[in-house]
Amino acid sequence: MDKTTDQIETENGAGLKQRLAGRFGLSDKLLVLTILFVMISEVLIYVPSIANYRLNWLSDKLSDAYTAALVLEATPEVPEYLTRQVLDSIGARAVAMKMGQQRRLLMVGDMPPAVNHDIDLRQVSWYRAIVNAFAVLLSNDDEVIRVLGNAPRGGEFVEIIMDEKPLRAAMLQFSSNILLLSLIISAITAALVYLALHYLFVRPLHRITANMTRFRDEPENPARVIVASARQDEIGTAERELGDMQRELGALLQQKTRLAALGLAVSKINHDLRNLLTSAQLFSDRLISSQDQQVQRFAPKLMRALERAISFCESTLSYGRAQEPPPDRREIALEPVVQEVRESLELAPDTPIRWISAVERGLMVDADPDQLFRVLLNLTRNAVQALESRDARDPGRDQIRITGRREGAVVEIEVADTGPGIPETARTHLFEPFKSSTRTGGSGLGLVIAAELVRAHDGDIRLVEGTIGATFRVTIPDRAVELKARRSERQRA
Repeated sequence: MDKTTDQIETENGAGLKQRLAGRFGLSDKLLVLTILFVMISEVLIYVPSIANYRLNWLSDKLSDAYTAALVLEATPEVPEYLTRQVLDSIGARAVAMKMGQQRRLLMVGDMPPAVNHDIDLRQVSWYRAIVNAFAVLLSNDDEVIRVLGNAPRGGEFVEIIMDEKPLRAAMLQFSSNILLLSLIISAITAALVYLALHYLFVRPLHRITANMTRFRDEPENPARVIVASARQDEIGTAERELGDMQRELGALLQQKTRLAALGLAVSKINHDLRNLLTSAQLFSDRLISSQDQQVQRFAPKLMRALERAISFCESTLSYGRAQEPPPDRREIALEPVVQEVRESLELAPDTPIRWISAVERGLMVDADPDQLFRVLLNLTRNAVQALESRDARDPGRDQIRITGRREGAVVEIEVADTGPGIPETARTHLFEPFKSSTRTGGSGLGLVIAAELVRAHDGDIRLVEGTIGATFRVTIPDRAVELKARRSERQRA
């Protein structure tokens, strides 16, 4: 479908805005704002300056007029043309002074028909001074003003009558000088502030944003991690925190990649493995008919092991990501599960590793039997591998101890060993995949699987500090629904 003219114009306008936004970067905005703020500061300085300049200019005219009048008064018979020259030099039409009740005209020239307004310099507020100054600048009328000020030598006041036009011209010249000076100061200040801020902030931000863009292209490449500078301010902190975050993110992505590869491999072998296990299960059915006592003893255990393996394979999802089914919780005895775990590990009484079971007699736990078996099997298998990593075997020293007890509505199970323990470096990521293993060739998935299954029971698993070897404590609470059902049964009873 062809685009309409409005759509094309809209897209072109959007593209133009993006290009303009891309060109008008942080440095450009910083420069414009710096110049703008400096100009605002200059305006704030100019406003009281022009008002003060007007008052000083008028005060100087009063002083000059009074001085000239005294000189002429001391000279007898001053010609009229000389008086006019003096008045023209100070830009006045007449000069007068009041002393007591007498008002004396010191000099007089061409008197105007009327005075437009009076300016009393003896009582001027800062607000009126600013307003009157801008009124003079914005006025184009050739008005006549009368200016009054304090008189020396005991006089009450001195006054001059003059045109306002010379005052306006002087104020405009002053404003022009201020404007030129403001532009020069603004340019110098803006350049210095811009260079300082560019060096302190803009350039480091450009470096950080450029690194973030490069890191996004290859987050798993360690070379793309930002190298923090030696700055101790907020910029340095941001660089260091960004570097740590990039390293953690790269490690996490590498871990996810390994998990994806593992999942792909599992998905490929899942179908064939399930078929093999099914065939083994069919063959094991024939063992039940055997009359051998040993076969009769171990055949049911073999059947249960194959059933668990087949069930686990069937729960494997695409790409090898196993999603654990919700636990099928029910009241089960803990001792048989512990005994089955021991038999799966093949820890007979004559083995170098001593097995100690200290489970409360008749202890019942509200859990999925298969998932609880897998939790204990993973924990005890890790304990066996830790003990086997030693060179010398000592049945009196090498022990695995399983303890089970009830604390109210919670069952606590501890799996302890007397092995070398877990180093501090591995405790931080103890329940993270591929990071908890401390032995060569270990996958680091046993504790992860155990923690996932325990959390599915709303329980908790943690490493107990301050023990010999490694001790893991698993807590599984009873379900609240079951507690309510038990209360109802007690009430009916």
